[in-house]
Order: sequence, then C-alpha cells, then structure tokens
Amino acid sequence: MEPAYSNLDVIITDLSVKAVLISAIILIILSVISIKLKNAGLGIKKLLFLSFVAITISCTLFLAGSTIYLNTVSISGGPVHHHADYEIWRCGEEVELKDPQGLSNKIGTPTLHEHNDKRIHLEGVIVKPLDASLGNFFRVVGGSFENDRLTFPGNSEEIVLESGDDCLDVENTQLQVFLYKVEGDFFAQTKLENPRDHIITADQNVPPGDCIIIELDAPKQKTEYLCRSFKVAVDTGDLKEFKN
Repeated sequence: MEPAYSNLDVIITDLSVKAVLISAIILIILSVISIKLKNAGLGIKKLLFLSFVAITISCTLFLAGSTIYLNTVSISGGPVHHHADYEIWRCGEEVELKDPQGLSNKIGTPTLHEHNDKRIHLEGVIVKPLDASLGNFFRVVGGSFENDRLTFPGNSEEIVLESGDDCLDVENTQLQVFLYKVEGDFFAQTKLENPRDHIITADQNVPPGDCIIIELDAPKQKTEYLCRSFKVAVDTGDLKEFKN
C-alpha cells in the first residue's frame, strides 16, 4: 500500500496561481471600465477605486495567508533546499527518467523534481516526513516505487524494473538500492532494506548529500556504481571511501 503523501503544497500553489489570474482578469476589466467611464461622476470613480483596492488586498492576503499556513503545518517550518543524486541501472545498462519537455525545465512538482541532471531537487516546504522520500519522488514524476518494483516514464516508453525479471546472463534478479553517505571526509555505502521510504539527507550540496544507486541485477551486498558527483570529489581528493 502506498504511503499517505501530502499534496498540500501543490494544492496551495495551484490555488495561488488561480487567485492571481482571477485577480488580474478582474483588474483588467475594471481598468477598461474606468477608461470608458472617465467622465463619470465622483461616486462611480470612488466605487471603481475601492474595487481596485479590495481586489488587490484580497489577493495579497490570500497569498500571504496560504504561505503562512503551509509553513505552520509543515514539519520543515518553511522552505528547504535539499539535493540527492541518483542513478538507475537495469541489467548493467543505465536507464534514465524522461527529459523535460516544452517550456518546463523539470519533471515533477515545483517542490520535488528533476532537471534532467540525475539529481533529486527538494525545493520547498516538507509537510510530512515521507514527502522527502524516494518513493514520493518517483510518484510525482509519474512512476511508482515498491520495494520489489519500480516504474517511471522514459523518453520513449515506461521503464520497469522488477525483481525476478531476467537479464541476459542473470536469472532471479533483485531490485536493490544502495546508499552512499558521507561522514567527514569519508563515504561508505549501505544496502537499503526499505528504499521506498528512504528520506533524502538534508544537504544542499552533493556530496555530502546522498548518492543513491538503484539496480536490477543479481542479489549482492555492494554495488560497483557511483554517482558522478562523488567520483569528482574522489578524483579531487575531497572525499575518500571508508573501507572496513
């Protein structure tokens, strides 16, 4: 069963956009009326002026009130800016989320999205803890994530990774997720037991933000893949792998 993620940020954003558009339309109509009635009496002009003021104040109060309410009910207490890098490998071949199309430069929501950069962007208010989870990310980009099955839209077709699917040279495959985390100047990887509910680390930069490797392959305890950002940090000497 899918967790109860919150859509409150999306709902409030949509309502705010509608409020601004409706207010703008009404103000334009009032402007046209004002031009046509430029020779009207003082009473009409006063009524039009008060209408302008009322619409402007109402829209402003709604935007301010909705923002304050969202920040108040959220667990983050306001906007955050967190990132995590990820890669997805199916039978030894990397697969990617579809590219943004049209004027949009992202896949997902204003709060949780990807910019065709293999990076999870969490830029907004976190209402519930699981809103910052890996499962919610794949939900908002148009896919779904269970611990043994992952689906998401690719550029030409829906991509499916499911435990038990055969690779060319591997039977009884397993959908596995590996997490690289940083402590000080060192990083180490672990295999996640419940990857769907993994909440990305609260870091703006990667590293030290998470590197997440999703892989459909033979069952194993460690992966050989590593996010590009971590590779760069290793090559420059800023990061070292912790080895037992």
